[in-house]
Amino acid sequence: DSFTIIFSHPGDFTPVCTTELGAMAAYADKFAQRGVKLLGLSCDDVQSHKEWIKDIEAYNKGKKVTYPIAADPNREIIKQLNMVDPDEKDASGQNLPSRALHIVGPDKKIKLSFLYPASTGRNMDEVVRALDSLIKASQHKIATPVNWKEGEPVVIAPSVSNDEARKMFP
Repeated sequence: DSFTIIFSHPGDFTPVCTTELGAMAAYADKFAQRGVKLLGLSCDDVQSHKEWIKDIEAYNKGKKVTYPIAADPNREIIKQLNMVDPDEKDASGQNLPSRALHIVGPDKKIKLSFLYPASTGRNMDEVVRALDSLIKASQHKIATPVNWKEGEPVVIAPSVSNDEARKMFP
């Protein structure tokens, strides 16, 4: 019934992840305005998440973490969602979650995926821009050109025939 952003992170208490989850908290209002739900995902346990949230909120002064962070210690969910980093391993040799983000549509299908290496944090402005494009395209038969931002011109989706386009846009 709504778009959902599912994002994984390699580990609690790591510096890049702390900045990213802080940014998610800072952007939570933007996502809520769009009716978008957020879900964090990591292999650390719930108690670790609870303690880490204190660090995230301290780093991100004034912004509370209001979204859930699911614990996946057996790595079942991250495997099903293809959010496993093939190169990064924990102390026991198990693969860590990747720095992945999926935007899932109201139809429960993944509409967009971002995969960043462990060394590189996400760009939240790009997540919002891509989300706006996906929402607009789900409501109208349009596509968005390169570097498109909300309020800028769009194009008619390639799936629309010329006859249909003439009827839609007389």
